[in-house]
Amino acid sequence: MSAPLLEMQGVVKEFPGVRALDGVDLDVVAGEVHCLLGQNGAGKSTLIKVLAGAHQPDEGHIAWEGAPVTLPTPTAAMRHGIATIYQELDLADGLTVAENIYLGHEQSRLGFAQRSRMHDAARQLMRRLGHPEIPVTREVGALSSAGKQLVSMARALSHDARLIIMDEPSAVLAHDEVDNLFRVIGDLTAAGVAVVYISHRMEEIRRIGDRVTVLKDGRTVARGLPARTTPTAELVSLMTGRTVEYVFPPRPRTSETQQRPALLEVDGISRPGEFQDVSFTVRAGEIVGLAGLVGSGRSEILETVYGARRPATGRISVEGRALRPGSITAAVRAGIGLAPEERKSQALFLHSSIAHNVSMSSLRRFARAGFLDRRAELAATTEAVRSLDLRPPDPTRPVRTLSGGNQQKAVVARWLLKDCRLLLLDEPTRGVDVGARAELYTLIRRLADSGVGVLLVSSEVPEVLGLADRVLVMREGRVVREADAVDLDESKVLDLVMEGSSA
Repeated sequence: MSAPLLEMQGVVKEFPGVRALDGVDLDVVAGEVHCLLGQNGAGKSTLIKVLAGAHQPDEGHIAWEGAPVTLPTPTAAMRHGIATIYQELDLADGLTVAENIYLGHEQSRLGFAQRSRMHDAARQLMRRLGHPEIPVTREVGALSSAGKQLVSMARALSHDARLIIMDEPSAVLAHDEVDNLFRVIGDLTAAGVAVVYISHRMEEIRRIGDRVTVLKDGRTVARGLPARTTPTAELVSLMTGRTVEYVFPPRPRTSETQQRPALLEVDGISRPGEFQDVSFTVRAGEIVGLAGLVGSGRSEILETVYGARRPATGRISVEGRALRPGSITAAVRAGIGLAPEERKSQALFLHSSIAHNVSMSSLRRFARAGFLDRRAELAATTEAVRSLDLRPPDPTRPVRTLSGGNQQKAVVARWLLKDCRLLLLDEPTRGVDVGARAELYTLIRRLADSGVGVLLVSSEVPEVLGLADRVLVMREGRVVREADAVDLDESKVLDLVMEGSSA
């Protein structure tokens, strides 16, 4: 193996009361995809911020091309050729593709921007990434998630990046877009660019990775493992400190769920361009999964049931009573709660406390003579977060300090405090590590066993089949198959969702 492009030894980073990095070692060579694994809270985010120049290490050494280096600012990291593409892309939607690519280092002469030169350079970068069809004069806000990610990659290359850090780059991409992402990464590494790739998806590590470094509790517990041949059980054990043998909790017998009363009845709902003539039932204590490709109408159905979208036709009923269409207030009063796909932007107030995030839908419960009873609110939210094993169980902490899995638990706690009877879950484990996933699966099954109905959307077919009691398979806005989960397997579902999708 050639000499490392980047080497970190014994890196320590402390925050008040927290030792986020406790002696991390990492080495990356040019032209490789080096995968960084670890549970939420293992130190991955802090580590990449140290490399990006956003945080300064308290101890340890960083070497670049064999020479000691300091990275006091993001600009300094860029000058060395280190670029970071965060999971939440830091692009300006109101600026064009070219303006975003060269933001902060615009092509100029005598203090004046040379737009034509900047546009030509941006086009060259998009061609290099294999997407010359993306207009460099289009506003970034008009692009798809995949298009925005390509702009972020082009911006990294505009700084002559030799090491690109990608944090969960596939989290918002459809299957074909992930394939294209991997093709672009392959072209970059073939040209000698190194990539640090962070993902919770083991199948991606196998496909794209060369070597793996594993973090746990801020420490490197394994370094330079072969990505394609290291057993998954070994990687999981390294990340969690335990062997995860049974990810999905046992489901009840089909005969038991069929005898339960109908909680939600959806009859022939349609929204032009999104989904057509969709009908199904969710029984009390039953988990129903929606499987299908991105764009098949799954999330739109959840939002319609929740009242965020109004159906053009059809009827939605809870316990036999019709819901007022297009009314979130009516849905919440009927006992429906939604944990949306983008929890950070759509469900949480990141700078507010856990208590405020959990209680916001139940404030009337804590009103006393027109004033909020803070003591009662804190007591109730404390009990809610403890019942879900949310860690740390301190409701006064800002919710932004929680890991992804615990943030998801905070959203679920909100609806449990509201006495939710039907829980709508859209991509509940996105960005959640393998250990926390198992905890969420157990939590969801426990809620169903207590009588809560669950309607689940996930892009991961094994997750739908492993967790749901019954599955609706969707293609192009229509339900093409309904079956008990035990009667389906991954290949059958993929055949159904892909059939005719290329037409």
